[in-house]
Amino acid sequence: MSDVAELDSVDWAILEALQNDATLPNRTLADRVGIAPSTCLQRVRRLRDLGVITGFHAEVDPRTTGLPLEAVVSVNVRPHTRPVVAAFRQFVMAQPETRSLFHVSGQADFLVHIAVADSTHLQAFLMDKIASRTEVRNLTSSVVLERVETRALTPPDDRRPLHRRRRV
Repeated sequence: MSDVAELDSVDWAILEALQNDATLPNRTLADRVGIAPSTCLQRVRRLRDLGVITGFHAEVDPRTTGLPLEAVVSVNVRPHTRPVVAAFRQFVMAQPETRSLFHVSGQADFLVHIAVADSTHLQAFLMDKIASRTEVRNLTSSVVLERVETRALTPPDDRRPLHRRRRV
């Protein structure tokens, strides 16, 4: 069974609209994508049932909450085994400073996006929480100078469906 859901042009229009504003009322969403409100509601439910839509959230500006300094921390762990990776993942995600965590290939094993109050808070997070862990072999931090908005996920032109899915 494939994990890829069959999405048509209307599904993609719904996804794009909801990624840009998850608070859209169903009637407004239906108007934007050109379908009836009842059809729109069914489509959104289907996208949730398929696991395409995994949730809705509010975007919060860390500066307004007293956490204006953001950084991306590259971390290498050893040994790079499933138990070590799982324990590190669990630890990092339990930290209030963590905004997101990526387990990646390449030079780093993990990229950790954090938000902190100031450089003292950043230093304490790096030294006391990350570097002090026995599995951490090295880390590098990069302060975020500018955060450019996350874009809505849309298909590339060569993968964009041009038609609506037929009902069966």
